[in-house]
Amino acid sequence: MPPGITLAAEAPGLSAANTGFMLICSALVMLMTPGLAFFYGGMVRVKSTLNMLMMCFISLGIVTVLWVLYGFSLAFGTDSGSLVGWSSDYVGLSGIGVDQLWDGSTIPVYVFAVFQLMFAIITPALISGALADRVRFTAWALFVALWATVVYFPVAHWVWGSGGWLFEMGVIDFAGGTAVHINAGAAALGVILVIGKRVGFRRDPMRPHSLPLVMLGAGLLWFGWFGFNAGSWLGNDDGVGAVMFVNTQVATAAAMLAWLAYEKIRHGSFTTLGAASGAVAGLVAITPSGGSSSPLGAIAVGAAAGLLCAMAVGLKYRFGYDDSLDVVGVHLVGGVVGSLLVGLFATGGVQSDAKGLLYGGGFEQLGKQAVGVFAVLAYSLVVSAILALALDRTIGMRVAEDDEISGIDQVEHAETAYDFSGAGGGADSRRTAPAPAGTGAAAPQTRKVDA
Repeated sequence: MPPGITLAAEAPGLSAANTGFMLICSALVMLMTPGLAFFYGGMVRVKSTLNMLMMCFISLGIVTVLWVLYGFSLAFGTDSGSLVGWSSDYVGLSGIGVDQLWDGSTIPVYVFAVFQLMFAIITPALISGALADRVRFTAWALFVALWATVVYFPVAHWVWGSGGWLFEMGVIDFAGGTAVHINAGAAALGVILVIGKRVGFRRDPMRPHSLPLVMLGAGLLWFGWFGFNAGSWLGNDDGVGAVMFVNTQVATAAAMLAWLAYEKIRHGSFTTLGAASGAVAGLVAITPSGGSSSPLGAIAVGAAAGLLCAMAVGLKYRFGYDDSLDVVGVHLVGGVVGSLLVGLFATGGVQSDAKGLLYGGGFEQLGKQAVGVFAVLAYSLVVSAILALALDRTIGMRVAEDDEISGIDQVEHAETAYDFSGAGGGADSRRTAPAPAGTGAAAPQTRKVDA
């Protein structure tokens, strides 16, 4: 019998309350992927909206199948050299009985597997925002399958799997600061360094086409994140999940306020895009640290993330990499901030007895967190770049330049997000009326459309 499974008779016993709670949390985390699709979809130009939605949604299909076939086994099977797991009973989920509980917990293995599946789904979807407007959908789908296999599944084992080297070292990652956000952010950087910039980067306006969609997506992410974070304790018999729930709300609010304050001082306005981005930055940062911090610590983590991520999104212009929707600036930087701040704000009285520097623990935990941060960052960056390069040299990652300019939605999906053909009335007006500003609808080809 592989590690992670105990017979119901040997375990504390199945808890209907915890099982129900975890099924709800799994559904909440699943909702985050469509929420991310709306968040990203509103941030791109009209001509790329559907492609952005599909780049997120396809992860639901690909990763789910891979997780059942072998992903769960690689991530949570019997440890092999502290780098990856494998258990034949987990292949196809065929050797798991309904009466088997996860690792001495009070929930079935199936429930744990489906909860972790939702993490595996959203992580590659996060990468897609950095690649907006310019990646062939077939190449993206292949990248998701390869990346999940050689990057996400092993890294999840490092961080959370029994015997994983970061887990055994004592690196704290409550719900995915390293395994999810640093992993995805570093991968995004690796891929965009390979595929290059969008046509017109730093020359043409590339404003979000629908800020209401952005806000809707951010709201769904915030809502779903309670399942993402609070559910990672696999129940709430000892109150740790409740602390994480509170800290998730507190840090997100603080980050949103910090981002908006930075925007007002730096640019003179409070923007809806800034509010949404600040909230996501706070959610990212509290994900690894919320189980070890107090609510006051969560305020500090959120404020730091809001400020530093707001500053970081401008680095792409300074260094010349085209991170379309600021995946590097928000997820990579936010994940690094939250993971490292565990080494400062861990109280030693919630998730574990590990204490941070500000609570008398010295630099020990901070050092462990730094090892986890930079190990995952380096591995994901390098391997993701290699995967992108291999795909680019074989089937090609980029759409043709003319297709990128005309619109990737029509080229890759034979659809458009909005139908303006009936706007304005009769047939004559449809033929002669100029396209609405910023819509990306048909327009005279002698000028560039802000879409």
